[in-house]
Amino acid sequence: MKNLNSKIRSKKLNNRVDLTAMTSISFLLLMFFMVSKEMGKSRMIEYTSGNDWTCGNFGCYNPDPSRIITILLGEEDTATAYQGTIQYPVFKPKQFDLQQNDMAFDIKSKNKLILKYSAALGKPDRGAIVIIKPSSTSKYGNLIAVLDLLEINKIDNYSIVNEFTPEERVLLKKYKG
Repeated sequence: MKNLNSKIRSKKLNNRVDLTAMTSISFLLLMFFMVSKEMGKSRMIEYTSGNDWTCGNFGCYNPDPSRIITILLGEEDTATAYQGTIQYPVFKPKQFDLQQNDMAFDIKSKNKLILKYSAALGKPDRGAIVIIKPSSTSKYGNLIAVLDLLEINKIDNYSIVNEFTPEERVLLKKYKG
């Protein structure tokens, strides 16, 4: 009888919830969305042509003309490339046949020379800046071939520009055939 008169008490549950796992997941999600948004932004270099160099908030940016390689895509699987400016080229313009892939060695050797030149100036790892200019008669496949060539040679500073200077138009007509 002694047991009947005593009250049976239920065991109280702990009302505190451990939120450690929830906090970890929320920070991981936050980081994921921040990184995915940052990776979604397009990355491009600012290209200025001719004498329109400008100064921004962080000072003037004058790219060294000897680092610039311009590739003019012509018709019938041809491309014309020069290094520097069209008025003062470092190497004179040269025509390439994109079907024979003879541009690959030239781009690779010029990029090595530019890397050595930049390292001598105290700015290592600054390779070539390639400007690709497809003409209205060039093939889309040739543009892809040049982009593949840049990817193989690990040149990641490039720009595709549809504007031609009058001198470049003359150069394209000269090498037209």
